[in-house]
Amino acid sequence: MTESIPSSYDVLILGAGSGGYAAALRAAQLGMTVGLVEESKLGGTCLHNGCIPTKALLHAAELADNAREGSKFGVNTTLDSIDMTAVNAYKQGVVDRLYKGLQGLIKSRQVVVIEGHGTLVGPDTVEVRGERYTGKNVILASGSYPRSLPGLEIGGRVMTSDQALELDVVPQSAIVLGGGVIGVEFASVWKSFGADVSIIEGLPHLVPNEDEALSKALERQFRKRKINFKVGVKFQSVEQNDDGVKVTLEDGSVLEAEILLVAVGRGARTANLGYEDQGLRMDRGFVLTDERLHTGVSNIYAVGDIVPGLQLAHRGFAQGIFVAEQIAGLNPQPIIEANIPRVTYCDPEVASVGLTEAKAIETYGADKVEALETNLGGNGKSQILATQGFVKLVRVKDGPVVGIHMIGARMGEQIGEAQLIVSWDAHPEDVAPLLHAHPTQNESLGEAHLALAGKPLHQHD
Repeated sequence: MTESIPSSYDVLILGAGSGGYAAALRAAQLGMTVGLVEESKLGGTCLHNGCIPTKALLHAAELADNAREGSKFGVNTTLDSIDMTAVNAYKQGVVDRLYKGLQGLIKSRQVVVIEGHGTLVGPDTVEVRGERYTGKNVILASGSYPRSLPGLEIGGRVMTSDQALELDVVPQSAIVLGGGVIGVEFASVWKSFGADVSIIEGLPHLVPNEDEALSKALERQFRKRKINFKVGVKFQSVEQNDDGVKVTLEDGSVLEAEILLVAVGRGARTANLGYEDQGLRMDRGFVLTDERLHTGVSNIYAVGDIVPGLQLAHRGFAQGIFVAEQIAGLNPQPIIEANIPRVTYCDPEVASVGLTEAKAIETYGADKVEALETNLGGNGKSQILATQGFVKLVRVKDGPVVGIHMIGARMGEQIGEAQLIVSWDAHPEDVAPLLHAHPTQNESLGEAHLALAGKPLHQHD
């Protein structure tokens, strides 16, 4: 089979996740020959073990909550049970349809998929199963893996998101180590499915990378949902037996549950791929690049989770397109890390783009920054959905909005407009005249900008 595959390409890509396949499709679109090396499946972590399957679980969790709480809306539903076999079949069906579509896209663009584990063995050469392939340009897109902590072995009742996605029963109880995006999403799902959940986060707040106002609001909502959490305390050890796990924290407290989910972030998948041997600059496993994602070695670029920064599928996707256009000589605009939208799909949803208030103060000075919160209490659609939350705007005084931070059911859907406002350096006065359909949660963005422009309509003086 490999004998019939060409051995040289304009662009050779190592890894077919969000960054790799986007680079492949765009490079092919621009008329280049493309080789795409992948040892597993096209689509990578996001499609098969990350974004898509977890969001399918979160949708099933939302339906469970709706059934349980229907009587609040005059709809007398009850939640009989969660059939994890059927939930997993639904989840896998979503993944399979998207996977089939991606395979078709790759094939239609004449991208050559080289199956097997690839290793960088020269500045323009990748070796796969004993065969060597060359590229005038090489893009490294080898992705990430679920990290653990030193001395914390994964196995049995101690698992990462990879194993958690495959559970065929709902655990009666779960401890989640890590209160970041992955941790709070799984905690939200399992609580909706009826489990007793406790989160452990070493930093002072859940979702610690978000604006502190969002973190505190999420903690309030989690308390209402009876999701337990301990913040500012570190993990010490875990024991497991046939019945469950016993987790000891550094403050001496002990928690017990059926399973422990380790959600302490993701590491760069760069070990034993030959990167250091080719002189690439590395830092804690990540590949260092300039703002144009060039590694400084030959014509080698890197994209996605192996490049320090936000580990988000849409970041890798955008970087893949950027590098393909860079190689083609189109001189694309570098991607601004702060302007990448971020959504955590727990209940309630957390969505943000741009600078937190703390980061804006650090960047511009406290006397130059203004922040404002608009509560969803006055928003008609939010009342209909029975959700609580707010939109927080951060602006430079007499200048543009540099950060938008939102929490509430479905608020992730507002991130598109929020991204445009921040990315285009819009002033509140630019956004205030724009119409927002009524009744939508989107109106909350409009209302917040009206308020920041000095003309709040749905707020008491």
